[in-house]
Amino acid sequence: MGAYRKAEPNGDAERGEVLASLEAYVREGARRMLAAALEEEVAAFLGRGRYERGRPFRGYRNGYHEPREVTVGVGAVEVRVPRVADVPAEVATAGFQSRIVPRYERASQGTQQLFARLYLEGLATGDFEPVFRELVGETTALSANAVVRLKERWADEYAAWKQRPLGEQRSAYVWADGIYLGAGQEAEKSALLCVLGAREDGTKELLALELGYRESAASWAGVLRDLRERGLRAPLVAVGDGALGLWAALDEVFPTTAHQRCWNHRVLNVQDKLPKRLQAEARRRLREICEAETLQACERLRSRYVAELYAAGQAAAAETVQRDWDAFVVFYRFPKEHWVHLRTSNPVESIFSGVRLRTDATKRMRTRESALYLVFKIVERLSRNWRALNGGENLMTLVLEGCTFENGILQPRPVPETAARAA
Repeated sequence: MGAYRKAEPNGDAERGEVLASLEAYVREGARRMLAAALEEEVAAFLGRGRYERGRPFRGYRNGYHEPREVTVGVGAVEVRVPRVADVPAEVATAGFQSRIVPRYERASQGTQQLFARLYLEGLATGDFEPVFRELVGETTALSANAVVRLKERWADEYAAWKQRPLGEQRSAYVWADGIYLGAGQEAEKSALLCVLGAREDGTKELLALELGYRESAASWAGVLRDLRERGLRAPLVAVGDGALGLWAALDEVFPTTAHQRCWNHRVLNVQDKLPKRLQAEARRRLREICEAETLQACERLRSRYVAELYAAGQAAAAETVQRDWDAFVVFYRFPKEHWVHLRTSNPVESIFSGVRLRTDATKRMRTRESALYLVFKIVERLSRNWRALNGGENLMTLVLEGCTFENGILQPRPVPETAARAA
């Protein structure tokens, strides 16, 4: 046993040698596998193996191109892509072109996708060279242009996503808001209008992400009409902040959809009307009001707080609490499990916080379209971690079937008159 222990690598240098040898074996194995795959690709193209004859004639082997390194995973391997000469035009007008290692490619598709993934996670384009040099070594062909090339594909992916039909699922709830980003040459920031929906199974889905200069009624109406034309049926509830353009557009496009205003924005509006010494109390009281167990208790707490504000000479704050009151208590008509999702626009606000975290690294983007495609890919990435609605699919089914809820509690269905007489 003692001799065995002495044979173990027990120092940093020795362990480093073992790891270096292991990495060398892995790279050599990857090189051999890649070389074998390229030989098989040429044989399939020509219709014959090396030293074999075949008909019809499709060209002949003509050595190899100059060796070059291709980054695979986090390492680089040297490859020699075979050449094929005298390829008939009817076989391939451009001759033999390897699909395994395309012409001029210096990094595998998987590696390029990794670059894009980390870009979405918050690395700016200019950060790539120093960061990835640490991973893949000084000799690896690596450039931030790999990310730029991938971003060109995002426009096509966004266009396909924007045209997809929406009639297969119905969204009981939608959340809508706008995010402003520095993009393009204009001094005015661009607005990205975002609509998030809850599917029939309770999971969330990005329904719309559109460019606009402001959250106007015309801009929002264009977004909502596009959703309607692609099959989206009128949601039961729309949740948003105080942007008047959204509510006017909803009345035009989906007039049956109820309006639920965001309580977080109402807290900010009330605090804005109060001196700083009273703002913390306002947040506490308004949170207590909106978290009341019943509509009746909620309105009692509101009336008490409004009376105290008037008595303290804070009429502007009292009037703000009461303004558009009916639009703040719509959630009581839906399952209690869903209240946490419906009281605020947090579901869509949380998306924007993730977007800002990653776009801050890019500062101002050159074009509004680049901003749109980047945000689309970020949201696509973030959507994997979105929280589903409480209560599961069965509760969403009851909501979509039109069941009645009072103070969050499911009410018995009315008995038809004919059935009552028969009983």
